[in-house]
Amino acid sequence: MKKRLLTSLAVLTGLFLLSASIGWAASVPVAKTGQTTSYLTGDDGDLQKGVASPNPRFTDNGDGTVTDNLTGLIWGKNANLAGEMNWFDAIDYANNLTLGGDGCDSSCSDWRLPNRSELESLLDLSNSNPALPSNHPFTNMTSYIWSSTTYARSTDLVWLMHPNGYWATYNKARSYRMLPVRSAD
Repeated sequence: MKKRLLTSLAVLTGLFLLSASIGWAASVPVAKTGQTTSYLTGDDGDLQKGVASPNPRFTDNGDGTVTDNLTGLIWGKNANLAGEMNWFDAIDYANNLTLGGDGCDSSCSDWRLPNRSELESLLDLSNSNPALPSNHPFTNMTSYIWSSTTYARSTDLVWLMHPNGYWATYNKARSYRMLPVRSAD
């Protein structure tokens, strides 16, 4: 009886902590995809769901970083900052990067590879070559960009975004570019 009671108490405590952490999670706006032509009832072009992008969408901070005024994320401006490298080196490079202005302290060193959702938030599918918002400030967005998201069916593969708006999975040993990201201070 004691064992069952303790187990039940542990489960309830875990559920309470889980629900408390879910309740405190910050919401992030979901941007409109930019698709304006409807090909099928219920698609993005038909529904036009999401938040309109602010104007300007991005602020070039003048220090090699860009602030996304929609998501609040801070991005490295140059997608070829470190050249092409394999996924493991890209993770290490991003995690050890210090990028920002003269007033930067330790908060400017929490860079990382973006996950698939963060990269996808940059896309504007009403544009092509690249499928990024008009007047975006990024440079060297001409090749696949590493995400931190491993492909679920094979841990040897990872998701990459092409700036033209499509996704692919490639082996982590191949070499591609990276676009580091960090949360706002």
